[in-house]
Amino acid sequence: MNDRHDDELDPVERLRAADPAANVEPSAGFTDGVVARAAADAAGEGAQAGEATPSETPAVADLAAERARRRNRWLTAAAVAASVLIIGGGGYAIGATTTGTSTVAGSAAPPISLQSGVGAATEQGVPQPDAAAGAPESSKMSAGSGATDRMLPYGYGRNVFRASGLSTDEGTATAYAYDARSASNAETVGALAAALGLSGTPELKDGGWVVGPQDGTAPSLWVGLDGTLSFSYWDPQLNPWQCAPDATVCEPTGTAPGEAAAIDALRSLISSAGRDAGSFEYASQVYEGSPTRTAQAWPLVDGQRTDQGWYLELAEGGIVNASGSLAEPVQLGDYPIVSEQEAFERLSDPRFGAQVMAMPFAAQEAKSAESAAPTEWVPPTEPPAIPADGTAISWPVNEVEIVDARLGLATQWQPDGSVLLVPAYEFTDAAGGTWSVIAVADSKLDFATE
Repeated sequence: MNDRHDDELDPVERLRAADPAANVEPSAGFTDGVVARAAADAAGEGAQAGEATPSETPAVADLAAERARRRNRWLTAAAVAASVLIIGGGGYAIGATTTGTSTVAGSAAPPISLQSGVGAATEQGVPQPDAAAGAPESSKMSAGSGATDRMLPYGYGRNVFRASGLSTDEGTATAYAYDARSASNAETVGALAAALGLSGTPELKDGGWVVGPQDGTAPSLWVGLDGTLSFSYWDPQLNPWQCAPDATVCEPTGTAPGEAAAIDALRSLISSAGRDAGSFEYASQVYEGSPTRTAQAWPLVDGQRTDQGWYLELAEGGIVNASGSLAEPVQLGDYPIVSEQEAFERLSDPRFGAQVMAMPFAAQEAKSAESAAPTEWVPPTEPPAIPADGTAISWPVNEVEIVDARLGLATQWQPDGSVLLVPAYEFTDAAGGTWSVIAVADSKLDFATE
């Protein structure tokens, strides 16, 4: 193993790093415009938004065209963020502005994450434009990330874990790996391109398969040579938010397609790439006032959703953008796993870095209410007094009571870029939060740093 950061292995981060316009500053008023639009969408009101920003497309020649190409993705992400963060009365209002949401194929267990940092996955584990245009069902955040108490009720990682009744039985569990090379060929990419309405022979260049111009002027497909063979498709000609470069006002046009149409379009894409569309779970959303509808699909492995899913945005005229992973997971065999009790003990072992997966907002609101903090700031008239001799030093430690354990699978990126699905435990605490830790026994873990 080496010391590379996970972002170096993440295809989205690598694409962003390749963006020649990544460091371009937004125009005056851009931020205010996006925030105003997102807030208005969340409240069901119409509003104007500013111009767009560049994309992660590897070879962009025209910044103005690229801005127009990416505009709707910023608005989608901003609207979703508003639906999560603009909360009346301090409640957790996820999905408050969505309609027509449905899970078609059942209710499999959600993905487990071993990644640190916000944005390790989206709400349902589906990669969406700009890494995550979905609301976080499981906002994966490191227990030591330094988040504020408002966001993370467990403080800064000083935690004491308690549990009882956990199983001491060890065992084995199947691990998987994504077989990216099997799908990395002109036939698979060409079939996907044809399903998207693209003509032309796929070319292997600049670290990926490409079909269509990569300058944001026409429909294009990019398939990266990463461990999951992730792809991204975009059709600027169907973009309902498309604006002229010098436009000061730009309103989206069109009516959002129905739920069945969006899901059927996504199922067709999945089938075109040689995947079994019946082995996915599906859902669809539309945001109030949006001329497009989104659909998501999560591959199921051992009854659990994985976080390498598919995403599609559909307008009246067809598919505006789509993304996903072409590689299928294949079995690596059975691995020895530790018991629930031993995995619980790993929560306090710095080698395993316990991850907070879901944060109990309701419990945090109750905690805030109990603190009886003043609702109005009163300016001080003098600095704090010097503490008395022998004053105890504040060092808050959170007591976390574990009440349940679940064995599942979590994505793990290897130093060579390959991607595994490894056995992992998800622990639920008494406040409703969840924590995750790898379940594989020490004998099958490589602790080397080089």
